[in-house]
Amino acid sequence: MNSDKSAVDVNGRSYQWPTRPRVVVCIDGSEPDYIEKAIEAGVMPWTKKVVEGLGSDLRAHCVVPSFTNPNNISIVTGVPPKVHGICGNFYYDRENDQEVMMNEPHLLRTPTIFKAFQDQGAKVAVVTAKDKLRRLLGNELVFGENGAICFSSEKSDEVTLAENGIENVVDMVGMEVPSVYSAELSEFIFAAGVKLMETVRPDLMYLSTTDYIQHKFAPGSEGANSFYSMMDSYWAKLDALGAVVALTADHGMNAKHDDAGDPKVIYLQDEMDRILSPAEARVILPITDPYVVHHGALGSYATVYLADDADVGHIISELKAIPGMEHVFTNQAGCDEFELAYDRMGDLILTSEKDTVLGTTASRHDLSGLTVPLRSHGGVTEQTVPLVFSRPATNLDATHQLRNFDIFNVALNHVE
Repeated sequence: MNSDKSAVDVNGRSYQWPTRPRVVVCIDGSEPDYIEKAIEAGVMPWTKKVVEGLGSDLRAHCVVPSFTNPNNISIVTGVPPKVHGICGNFYYDRENDQEVMMNEPHLLRTPTIFKAFQDQGAKVAVVTAKDKLRRLLGNELVFGENGAICFSSEKSDEVTLAENGIENVVDMVGMEVPSVYSAELSEFIFAAGVKLMETVRPDLMYLSTTDYIQHKFAPGSEGANSFYSMMDSYWAKLDALGAVVALTADHGMNAKHDDAGDPKVIYLQDEMDRILSPAEARVILPITDPYVVHHGALGSYATVYLADDADVGHIISELKAIPGMEHVFTNQAGCDEFELAYDRMGDLILTSEKDTVLGTTASRHDLSGLTVPLRSHGGVTEQTVPLVFSRPATNLDATHQLRNFDIFNVALNHVE
């Protein structure tokens, strides 16, 4: 046990021991406009008080690619992907000629803040929406009696003391296991967080939602405002229980369709087959994960693998000329720009404009699940995210561009 409550050092950063519980919330897909519009509509009374003076209302930049895995892992390690190694939801392992989901803990190159604090005796609790992220967030934590707690609402009926540090979660929360494609998947997280704060009272708690609602509903819409009102009510309860509540997002969200509501897509594999010969280049979409109904695996970021003798200059020139394309970088330039690991990106790194997404081929994307016009993320245009603290954040460096992965630093070192 860290009896002298000294600072905890991890990944080159130092974090003060919390004087009261810290609850860090990652609101998946939360463009700042969602909170602003919900406050204007009068449905977030607690958050309104916070941003109007009770706490601090800041803005930050997320990691690009603006996807779930690289940003959640950046938040919980306090460093960018070039350090921790998780550069997307999905990547191509060139050495083994395999396309790989980036959900496996062995792909993580650094310890988490949770691990460092648990090693010093802190109580840690992590609740996430989808189980795909749970094992990365809980990497190296010790579970069992009096150990860490880490589970997903998706698999909340399957938790065990040995693997998750808790049992009977469904009974504790008092909700049925929600559908993966529902607002309730996120509400379960907050209901669990309040119960854990009332009982276990963790020193550090991390609550990470799903962006199902943000993919379907624009800021200010009834669906979005209802969702943000729900979250506001739980944050108020956590605040009332004495926790410092810190809010950010893994990425923003934008409309990616034309005036008729049809997706604006650059099918990049088709374009590469046009520029070169078919199958001479491989396009990887790092947004890809098992849950594609709400976005059709279409996002504003892609990476391309080329043959060793490819005419890179010619290819870049051709790609830049495509309407809707924003940036085309070489591997080194793109990784330097976005702080990514060179060995987990392709030879080219591409982002599309605000209203446009990147796909592979038209035939590979099943868009039948898109019941509303496409909203998605992945590029630079989804980089600005909220950074909100329930108490004032002081002594911040005004010259430093805040990142979403600064949230633990601010919450622990700059908020009392």
